Amino acid sequence: MKKFNIRKVLDGLTAVSSSSASPQPGNRENDLIQETLQSEHFQLCKTVRHGFPYQPSSMAFDPVQKILAIGTQNGALRLFGRPGVECYCQHDSGAAVIQLQFLINEGALVSALADDSVHLWNLRQKRPAILHSLKFNRERITFCHLPFQSKWLYVGTERGNIHIVNVESFTLSGYVIMWNKAIELSSKAHPGPVVHISDNPMDEGKLIIGFESGIVVLWDLKSKKADYRYTYDEAIHSVAWHHEGKQFICSHSDGTLTIWNVKSPAKPAQTITPHGKQPKDGKKPEPCKPILKVEYKTTRAGDPFMILSGGLSYDTVGRRPCLTVMHGKSTAVLEMDYPIVDFLTLCETPYPNDFQEPYAVVVLLEKDLVVIDLAQNGYPIFENPYPLTIHESPVTCCEYFADCPVDLIPALYSVGSRQKRQGYSKKEWPISGGNWGLGTQSYPEIIITGHADGSVKFWDASAIMLQVLYKLKTAKVFEKARNKEDKPNTDIVDEDPFAIQILSWCPESRMLCVAGVSAHVIVYRFSKQEVMTEVVQLLEVRLQYELNDMESPDAGGEQPPALPTPGATSSPQASAPQSHPSTSSSSSDGIRDNVPCLKVRSTPLKQSPGYQVELVVQLVWVSGEPPQQITSLAVNSSYGLVVFGNSNGLAIVDYLQKTVLLNLGTIELYGSNDPYQRQPRSPRKTRQPSGAGLCDISEGSTTSEDRCKSPTSDNRDNSFSRSRSSSVTSIDKESREAITAFHFCETFTRKTDSATTPSLWVGTSLGTVLVIALNLPPAGEQRLLQPVIVSPSGTLIRLKGSILRMAFLDATGSFLPPAYEPWYEPNAPDDRDEKDKVRKRRPVSVSPSSSQEMNENQYAVICSEKQAKVIALPSQTCIFKHNITETSFVLRADVVQMSNGICVACFCANGHIMTLSLPGLRPLLDVNYLPLTDMRIARTFCFTNNGQAMYLTSPTEIQRITYSQETCENLQEMLGELFTPVETPEAPNRGFFKGLFGGGAQSLDREELFGESVAGKASRSLAQHIPGPGGIEGMKGAASGVVGDLARARIALDERGQKLSELEERTAAMMASADSFSKHAHDMMLKCKDKKWYQF
Repeated sequence: MKKFNIRKVLDGLTAVSSSSASPQPGNRENDLIQETLQSEHFQLCKTVRHGFPYQPSSMAFDPVQKILAIGTQNGALRLFGRPGVECYCQHDSGAAVIQLQFLINEGALVSALADDSVHLWNLRQKRPAILHSLKFNRERITFCHLPFQSKWLYVGTERGNIHIVNVESFTLSGYVIMWNKAIELSSKAHPGPVVHISDNPMDEGKLIIGFESGIVVLWDLKSKKADYRYTYDEAIHSVAWHHEGKQFICSHSDGTLTIWNVKSPAKPAQTITPHGKQPKDGKKPEPCKPILKVEYKTTRAGDPFMILSGGLSYDTVGRRPCLTVMHGKSTAVLEMDYPIVDFLTLCETPYPNDFQEPYAVVVLLEKDLVVIDLAQNGYPIFENPYPLTIHESPVTCCEYFADCPVDLIPALYSVGSRQKRQGYSKKEWPISGGNWGLGTQSYPEIIITGHADGSVKFWDASAIMLQVLYKLKTAKVFEKARNKEDKPNTDIVDEDPFAIQILSWCPESRMLCVAGVSAHVIVYRFSKQEVMTEVVQLLEVRLQYELNDMESPDAGGEQPPALPTPGATSSPQASAPQSHPSTSSSSSDGIRDNVPCLKVRSTPLKQSPGYQVELVVQLVWVSGEPPQQITSLAVNSSYGLVVFGNSNGLAIVDYLQKTVLLNLGTIELYGSNDPYQRQPRSPRKTRQPSGAGLCDISEGSTTSEDRCKSPTSDNRDNSFSRSRSSSVTSIDKESREAITAFHFCETFTRKTDSATTPSLWVGTSLGTVLVIALNLPPAGEQRLLQPVIVSPSGTLIRLKGSILRMAFLDATGSFLPPAYEPWYEPNAPDDRDEKDKVRKRRPVSVSPSSSQEMNENQYAVICSEKQAKVIALPSQTCIFKHNITETSFVLRADVVQMSNGICVACFCANGHIMTLSLPGLRPLLDVNYLPLTDMRIARTFCFTNNGQAMYLTSPTEIQRITYSQETCENLQEMLGELFTPVETPEAPNRGFFKGLFGGGAQSLDREELFGESVAGKASRSLAQHIPGPGGIEGMKGAASGVVGDLARARIALDERGQKLSELEERTAAMMASADSFSKHAHDMMLKCKDKKWYQF
């Protein structure tokens, strides 16, 4: 496990240098706030990685332990057991994993990498580690094979040679099979790299070697020469044995399969072209695409299965990749959604010399994992229980909520379970190994992902699991795009017009608000009942940024005529939301005006249980200028308001009355307090770049200069674009001031206030915080009839850098959450009194008693991309200030609740993760976690309560980390076990006649052939041995592995070994004394070396 060295921060020391505590009269009560969090409460470590392994390259399965391993092109290793048992490891070199081989039922795995190294992983510990590595210097590895219950690994190379590695000591044997010796005079040319090695299932002394050029050699290990050579004039991709060892099958580059009888090398016994059209005149069928892999599996009761990937005819253009299952006379062609990387047939037995009895096929695709049930008609697939669909559509934003209300996950699960697809196999998921960890964390956690196609997914992330709960498709609200010629030219993005940019969710009331890339906002309510919506409620808003153009626009949310007037009447469009025409599509000279980017559907909308549309708000084109993308969003269920802003200004919408309350340009928000000199400017006529970098920027592509600057920087060229808002592009350097943060709260709005009132705090990209006072009618009937009055309060606070986050603390320094109303069923039978009772607003906090002198009653915590400030209210004096970073900037900041206090958590563009105490802003943690190499990380990083955080580490995977010492310590317990003690199934019975006439399996003493005493030592320069960092835990695992080896030998010889108990005792003793492991193993080897089998 990668643990980070924490720069432990001397409490208070840095606070003196970087925090300025101004001696305000109200400051004395601040001394009373005892901060509970110290730096020892923090530690950073990775917890789990979820999702589909990015760019997979290889796969292996342990048929006894029932564990699946997947290797990737960047050296990652993912292990899967039963649902909920997952593990992620990484090869340090980052080279692609070309092949994986389990030591079956041993709790170990061999990986071969593209940098010509071979590694042995110990899986008997919760975090697997490498025990040994071997790096080949002169030859490139192309294929490996480890026979069942053998400790000798065959390694084939590009030069056509085969080397043999002892898996226990990870040393090379002196026994080498050279290519020229294998083919001798059968071919004039070099046979090409080794593409296949396997031993005859019935005779371990005979090895089949497939060379790329089309030559196959049956090698006799004892006599060190080739028994037979089989030549075919097409390149070979794979080879598979019939379990009786008398026949094998090869797959070729021309789409043919050749079946050979071992003793008839002259020509194949049969040639099949599964997808070739057979010409009538007996000629060869036309060539097809290469068959990349074939497996040949037998059954006791019926015909054998031949399973292959590739081999389609060349005229099937546009055909999806296929897996072909041939069984008897039937051939099934199973289409896949993505190209096939590899497949494996799962069989009842681990023994290659028994009837295989295949029951499923695991197909690894480029972006999915599919398991096919071979036992049911029609070959249905199993329902995949792993969270592998994160990337179904590219993730564009995420939010993470720990410690949610307990009824939320069951509620989301119950509506989500109705969305399940039908037609899956009825059987249990076959990858069922390992055991769950003993999670002590009991609080509910939810991750929400927004996607490029407009979908929103809710995931249960409690403990260290991840499971999809519910999926919402926001695009349903809009008309489907028509054909291309008909395409409306009001789009502001070229593709993915429904992509989600920002999510705002209130877990208590279950209100959800999403902002999309086409400058649209949708408000959703949660309901357990289906409802038919005749007309989707729609508001159109005209957000302008003009200095020289102050007259009121004709429609779309009128601006207040003069600033002090509180509130604004709603537009004609808003008051009659039933009508859907745009006020005017274009003026006489063809300039687009007052048209939204997307068309809301005009037909009735059936809304299933779950999230249902309450209101759609769209920004419209203004005299030829497209609406700017939304940069910030907030919803408050207690006030019934949603607010959103962009680089032009902000709009406050009352979603209960469906009206626009305020629609102001940023400058007008300041009124006469504007501290900036601004130049009037004419509207731009240009379109924005598509998606403004919202969907995954392809790995290699360079982003435009503008996109990679912080919106507030005029001259900062270093590092990276600012956080989630892709508004970076749309902000003009000279004067645009974007709205970047909102916070609803009940607080002191002005210095003179003596009581708290509802308000909205607004943060901008120039580091200003402005406060808008909210005057709400009484709850109940009145709330729906009287207008909400909103008015800028004149309060203004300045910080350095764009505002990211605001939060509030009470007089004791405890967190003050925004007000909310508890969830109620919106589609309940219309019993007014009941509804009103439920919907009374909940006060946020208990005000201090009047006997207490009017002192600093609250603290505002404000964090920008450069600094954090704590402001005492109502006096508005800054009591603490901390400059977070001088050279970089903060991408994400959250105020989070830990188990014993609250803090500010920050993620910086230079890769540092930091936490600051509250209210004192003392640095508690500062770790250089990861250099920010990717816009994706910046856009998806989020912190949540209890020391949890997450980000998208690749387009398909979520990485979760913790910054809590407590979680780091408990992590070992929470992780699942990959290895569970299981007895290896009994070997197939040879039968009397087979034993008598020598028809059974022939065993081979490989130790005698490959051991140093006979084969000698391998050349030192060929490969170097590197001991792994497996640690003491690894030693224990290896000890039990060696004992396992001896146990197997003994069981095989004793038939049903009576001496197992003695062996178990020794295993236990060795596990306990892992440090004296090597001595024990050595003694044992000496003791057994000279004994014959009958002396055991």
